[in-house]
Amino acid sequence: MDRNAPVGIFDSGVGGLTVAREIIRQMPEEKIVYFGDTARVPYGSKSRDTVIRYSRQIIRFLLTKDVKAIVIACNTASAYALETVEKEFDLPIIGVIRAGALTAVESTRNGKIGVIGTEGTIGSGIYTEVMKQMNPQVQVTGKACPLFVPLVEEGLLHDSVTDEIASRYLSELKGRFIDTLVLGCTHYPLLRSTVGRIMGSDVTLVNPAYETAIELKGLLAERGLACEPGAAEADPGKYQFYVSDLADKFTAFATSILPKQVKETKKIAIEEY
Repeated sequence: MDRNAPVGIFDSGVGGLTVAREIIRQMPEEKIVYFGDTARVPYGSKSRDTVIRYSRQIIRFLLTKDVKAIVIACNTASAYALETVEKEFDLPIIGVIRAGALTAVESTRNGKIGVIGTEGTIGSGIYTEVMKQMNPQVQVTGKACPLFVPLVEEGLLHDSVTDEIASRYLSELKGRFIDTLVLGCTHYPLLRSTVGRIMGSDVTLVNPAYETAIELKGLLAERGLACEPGAAEADPGKYQFYVSDLADKFTAFATSILPKQVKETKKIAIEEY
């Protein structure tokens, strides 16, 4: 495996850009190939079999770019597909759930943790399962927030409609006296200020995107796959972005998350992989 090869990252849409942003911040020497499945977003309402099929197609595409490792920057795909694709593909693949779960368990003071995510992620019970393995004493309350992804995809990050929907979703968690809340979808950190304001300053918000970047950095170092310093410095293709639809719309949104990194987005026919 070429240590100077890129890292592959994929998500159902723009949410995984929060993971890409953290990887770029913490590992500026690494090259990245990002794929957003904008034609088939959201994943949270899809079946397990469908999400596994989508994930296989995307990984096969990323392998054509000679990636050295893959980050599934989608909680739903991490919950449904990670275990399957890890066995099927011969390269390191990590998801976004374990790192966020560990931080939540370590952060809670009263043992009451909330998780917000898509219907798929919450319905899978994966966060509860992983956190209970880490500490059987924690109490985990999951809350599906299915409208958050389309609101983010439409760019309604600071809007009265988003505030109203967030208040309705989060009122149940406020009544459970949680002190730690996992943003269990990579789109949700883009709503962090809204969620934080509603939950209050006493609730610690956990962003799995940040924790996943740390996990990836450790994994690459451990496997001897960290990029050599300066190897990609002058590479015009250091950051590559691909989508399954609406490339111009993706680029416009992505530049607000990664102002200097998204020069061009290419549309590909993902169903061919």
